[in-house]
Amino acid sequence: MLQVLKNTWALQTGILLLMLGNGMQGTLLGVRGSHEDMQAGVMSWIISAYFLGFLGGSRLAPVLIGRVGHVRVFAALGSLISAVLILFAAFPDPYVWFVLRIIVGFCFSGVYVVAESWLNDGSTNETRGKVLSVYIVVLMVGLVAAQGLLNIGDPRGYFLFVISSVLVSISFAPILLSVSPAPVFETASPMSLRKMIAVSPLGAFGSLCLGALFSALWGMGAVYGTEVGLDVRQISIFVAAIYVGGMLCQYPLGWLSDRVDRRKLIAAAAAACAVTTGLYVLTGQNFTLLLAVAFVMGGITNPLYSLIIAYTNDYLEPEDMAAGAGGLIFIHGLGAIGGPLIVGWMLVEVGPSGFFLYIAGVSGFLALFAVFRMLVRATPDLDSAAVFTPLSQGSTPVAIDMAQEHALEQLETE
Repeated sequence: MLQVLKNTWALQTGILLLMLGNGMQGTLLGVRGSHEDMQAGVMSWIISAYFLGFLGGSRLAPVLIGRVGHVRVFAALGSLISAVLILFAAFPDPYVWFVLRIIVGFCFSGVYVVAESWLNDGSTNETRGKVLSVYIVVLMVGLVAAQGLLNIGDPRGYFLFVISSVLVSISFAPILLSVSPAPVFETASPMSLRKMIAVSPLGAFGSLCLGALFSALWGMGAVYGTEVGLDVRQISIFVAAIYVGGMLCQYPLGWLSDRVDRRKLIAAAAAACAVTTGLYVLTGQNFTLLLAVAFVMGGITNPLYSLIIAYTNDYLEPEDMAAGAGGLIFIHGLGAIGGPLIVGWMLVEVGPSGFFLYIAGVSGFLALFAVFRMLVRATPDLDSAAVFTPLSQGSTPVAIDMAQEHALEQLETE
């Protein structure tokens, strides 16, 4: 592991700075929107716009890289992100923010594709798994630390937007000075939706649900916080607790997934999330309990994404795994676009409790569907099951391909 850090520290540092900038703007907009009298329903469209841009960027970035190369794409998209982050503060208008969020999502997706391509290019069969693990930890640490930075300034001014922009700008230096142009990393064409559903109905439905949960937690958490009257410090801690849970629970659930029927684990984890969030609605407002619930939500939903991919791989031939992962990413993206819109509607129609009722409802449907699939399909052979590889729900197809390659290498070794 130390050798991996020694070889990739500059690239990982740049990625950490990118995550600090991205993590700040995601939560900051939710807080600033309330000060600009943007209602939850309006903010839901703005939050959803990021995932619309991200999904488009993950599909188009490889095309751009093929035309002009990694370095130019990275520098161009990164510069655009830095400029747009300032424009959020300059033009606090919902229509402008909607367009800017699409641009930010598109650009961040492209930047991640380039950074992950360099990571993959610098990995070997022996180090790929460790590099990917370090990368996931760096992503989560960056997102957690970004929440702390929200407390150093007033969200009603320019300062925090400037800090976010500067972090993205200086992230270029360690990355561009430490790498050489890498060969284009080609990802497989995604499997069609019809075939994806035929191969693994639970994998397809699970990806849709997790996309809807991920975007709600990552994007609408701050909006919920403003709706219940939390201050900036409390909102930052609440959102950070979600990410901390996702980081700390990734490996324990991964360890279990390689030893038990994954459908049982998916059903149990989703049910636990549904029960926890449902009970919170009945207990009233308590900030300490809110943090515990946030930890559980993040600790369950983030590892479930990796678990769903590993489960789907159990029913795919090795040569189809990359295409299958591409199909799951697309379905996940569709869910991520729709999630904030539904949460925003529920916050308006039901009130703040609608946030947790939404999480409980989606998690509950996933748990019930997993139980249903256990009744109609035989349990896969654990001895030949695919290996669990930790992933972030914000990963692009490049990181997913890295995980698939690692999983195949582990299977061949066994």
